Amino acid sequence: WAKAMEIFEKKTGVKVEFEKKSFEQIRQNAAQILNSDEAPDVMEYNKGNATAGLLASQGLLTNLNDYVSKYKWDKKVSGTLADTGKYDDKGVMGSGDWYGITNYGEDVVMYYNKDMFDKYGIEIPKTLDELKSAMQKFVDNGVTPLSEGAAEYPLQHLWWQLVLSKANDKFVKAYEMYDGDVDWQGEATTYATQTIKDWVDKGYISKDCTGIKAEDAGQSFMNGTYPMFFSGTWWFGRFQSDMKNANWTFSTFPNTDKVVGSSGNIWVIPENSKKKDLAAQFIDITLSDEVQNLMGNSGGLPIAADPDKITDEKTKELITSFNSVLEKNALGFYPDWPTSTFYDELNSALQELVNGTADVKDVLKQLESNYNKGVEAAGVKS
Repeated sequence: WAKAMEIFEKKTGVKVEFEKKSFEQIRQNAAQILNSDEAPDVMEYNKGNATAGLLASQGLLTNLNDYVSKYKWDKKVSGTLADTGKYDDKGVMGSGDWYGITNYGEDVVMYYNKDMFDKYGIEIPKTLDELKSAMQKFVDNGVTPLSEGAAEYPLQHLWWQLVLSKANDKFVKAYEMYDGDVDWQGEATTYATQTIKDWVDKGYISKDCTGIKAEDAGQSFMNGTYPMFFSGTWWFGRFQSDMKNANWTFSTFPNTDKVVGSSGNIWVIPENSKKKDLAAQFIDITLSDEVQNLMGNSGGLPIAADPDKITDEKTKELITSFNSVLEKNALGFYPDWPTSTFYDELNSALQELVNGTADVKDVLKQLESNYNKGVEAAGVKS
């Protein structure tokens, strides 16, 4: 954002005071800060019903509809990217008014250590059958193929990707936007949960992953302990810098129309902002070609960059891959979004599945109960 601030200051003559806060600081104190005279003029905030949606429903965020019309942001932020910027009066994303604007994206991909594949004479998979075959070959050679972490988000992202591979738009809308009922005993959730169990039983996923956090899972892929890691594009820049001596590649999960991912965080203008027009001008600069292309060349995942202006080949590949996901409207969001407690509840249920202390039916019943209680408590379903 340093470049955006520099352009903004040159254009307007107004100095930007930049303040960095951790995600946890913002998450815990956002409502309090925005409800005071200390509210910033513009802020990057987490998207989703339990975060930006909640603040929008409390009247703490500015309605951006007029600015969207003025700057034509909806030409760059559209489809599933736009869903995380729009909220209805209950704070449910996907419809209603604009309260946030994103300028970058993220999705979850399969990373492959090509050196390890070459060592065992295994091809990088392009289909789900090839993926299963590759994992079995690694197991046959005494190697656990998937780096996993069930103590944090990695395993729930794999579970959700497996759900999405069998789910249709109706299911995703019911699950994420409370538009209809979620069939917890249906094909998508049953297949995903059973597949995780099968992959643990076959040795594709280690039972030890129940205590592993995301950072440790990523490190284990980087140091060559595991040949595959299913996780977000937020790791991409790190792998670029920390795996210079390794040959690695990535692709979206095979045989699926939807992928785990969404817009990045969103710019919001607090209702108490005293300089709303300037804040909107700043947001517009972050969507400019200059800033978007710079983001791409810095290892980010811009939503409006020109791939031809990206100098690094691997980064160009990443942006082209994400643009393809956007063109297909294939972003399937994240599994923990529906309720403020579901992240921990989903991790806990999947840990029990991996441990063998709960079977597939028990896990699905537990998730259904937790989900329904959380949605009811939030009062978001009509």
